[in-house]
Amino acid sequence: MTAMPAYDPLNPFPMYKFLRETHPVFRHPAVRGWQVFRYNDILKILNNPTTFSSDVFGASQDKAAMAESLVHLDPPRHRQMRSLVNQVFTPKRVAQLEQRIVIIANELLDAVESAGVMDFIADFASPLPVIVIAELLGIPPEDRSHFRRWSDALLATPTEGGIYQQPELYEYVQAAIEQRRNEPGDDLISQLTQARIEGQSLSMREIQGFCVLLLVAGNETTMNLLGNSLLCFEEHPEAWEQLQHDPSLLPTAIEEVLRYRSPVQFLARVASVDTRIGDEHIQAGELITLCLGSANRDDAEFADPEVFDMQRTPNRHLAFGHSIHFCLGAPLARLEANIGLSLLLQRLSDIQIASDVPLEPVSQGFHGARTLPVTFHVHR
Repeated sequence: MTAMPAYDPLNPFPMYKFLRETHPVFRHPAVRGWQVFRYNDILKILNNPTTFSSDVFGASQDKAAMAESLVHLDPPRHRQMRSLVNQVFTPKRVAQLEQRIVIIANELLDAVESAGVMDFIADFASPLPVIVIAELLGIPPEDRSHFRRWSDALLATPTEGGIYQQPELYEYVQAAIEQRRNEPGDDLISQLTQARIEGQSLSMREIQGFCVLLLVAGNETTMNLLGNSLLCFEEHPEAWEQLQHDPSLLPTAIEEVLRYRSPVQFLARVASVDTRIGDEHIQAGELITLCLGSANRDDAEFADPEVFDMQRTPNRHLAFGHSIHFCLGAPLARLEANIGLSLLLQRLSDIQIASDVPLEPVSQGFHGARTLPVTFHVHR
């Protein structure tokens, strides 16, 4: 039997393919619980929140506020919170950000244009979503630099049980919430402090959880979507050339990047009852890790899944999850990626990733490069 390929965080797809074909529901001795690799199995789990709970932290009393955010809630509380957040994080509000995102992205490119070199992550892909989210939350400009540092630290330092802690961030957000309760403004934190579910205000931990989720998910997902786009176009230069001739292909190209190099590789669920996934018996209380990066390369769902096809239709990828937990920030991530890549097409040419610098993975659970040094020329 062929040996399992080694795990490479920047190219885990050969290992995923091996496991899809040989151990689609797999209990790895080094990993707590089960791992699931096939598209249809993962889709069924995401469609069944009663059997597969998102509350992977259970009754732990010391869990971080993020553990009480939308992503870890089950119905009916999830439905209540989602309905409330939908009222303050509306498509109209996201659409209104378009011109501001254009200004921010142009300013970031202005700062590096004359040099002909940049770290695409540090100089563009990371600060763009951080600034946008900070402005949405009403964070003063002088505090934005902390957010990137806190986001990195939050993902790099899980405590026992995988619960991510970053005290400085939670303390900062708590102070901001308390200040907005007394002096509300026109920002998301203020709106959340004024919101009610069945007449009850949200708790401090619930508001903290949403703010931290927005920071981490919104920042890391968009940053990696932009960086992974460059990696895909470096591997497939004909695709970038095609986009230069026909920028209208950009929205479907972004969807293919989301499928081909999904920014979020894993989601976690816990079995609420004894159940089965494929041929395996899963006991109540067991952790289940859903490998989205594998599902999005499953040839049972996608024709020629190892081919990067910018015009792939349909493209029912699971990069933003599915069902009741479909990513709330997906429209914002798509908008930021569309604007960012459009401006690259308009302003820069001959973008080349430096070949003499080894790429490092960004963080556990997210897929992308920590740094991405590039050279480029400017369109005149």
